[in-house]
Amino acid sequence: MANGPRCLSGCAGCAIARIDEVTTDPGSNRLRVPKVSTLRSGNARFTFGQHVTLAVVPRIVWALLWVVSRTWRFEVIAEEGATVRPFGRGAGSEIYCFWHQCVLPCTVYFRTTGATILISRSFDGELITRILNLFGFNAVRGSSSRGAREGLLGLKDVIESGKPAIFTADGPRGPIYRTKMGPIKLAQMTCAPIGAFHLEPERAWTLRSWDRFLIPKPFTRICVSWAQWTRVPADLDPEHFEPKREELNAAIERARLRALDYFKKAKA
Repeated sequence: MANGPRCLSGCAGCAIARIDEVTTDPGSNRLRVPKVSTLRSGNARFTFGQHVTLAVVPRIVWALLWVVSRTWRFEVIAEEGATVRPFGRGAGSEIYCFWHQCVLPCTVYFRTTGATILISRSFDGELITRILNLFGFNAVRGSSSRGAREGLLGLKDVIESGKPAIFTADGPRGPIYRTKMGPIKLAQMTCAPIGAFHLEPERAWTLRSWDRFLIPKPFTRICVSWAQWTRVPADLDPEHFEPKREELNAAIERARLRALDYFKKAKA
């Protein structure tokens, strides 16, 4: 950073710098119901009850999250050497990775980027896709277990068009805090850098799910923690993919642990 990092805790060796302290994105306090574009769900066939759920639930979740998120306060930190994208501004042909547990605050914080997210072809994936579409995100369908190649090729097209791509790095079923190989393969295919970050609410409800899913409480502060970017050479041999995956994994974990330390939470 231009003037060097300023230590938040006062210790000489701390590499965390305070970048910004803002409420939600200024100039966006009017509630406007977005249009729902038609989404392709691949070969998925849903029951009548599921179709009703898909028609009703996304708008309810969008409205509730929109209202509650107006009360959240985002505070940004970054380790030395990290490139920060406040509210995703300036995001282009890049890949972004975070843990599955912080999907909700990430949905709000990066809603203006028009990013595309890899989401599974399941019913749950279709539900998430429709909710994210209301916040301005796009989706390609696939996962580490089904449609992986098609999903990566779809994200490759997104990167080549100048738009960002997003992975919930340990999704859709875990294990927690262990990134899949998808971001590394996409980075090798496109030469796009991978940004690692974590959003940690000071106060949140934590679900008893595999990912310890976080639901930020109203009026809470949320730490947006950035780590250094991971770069994958186009000529990287497949046998060297695993060290790069570990490098990315370590970056996302550093971001998470620094966010926990920011609020003096126990490491979990």
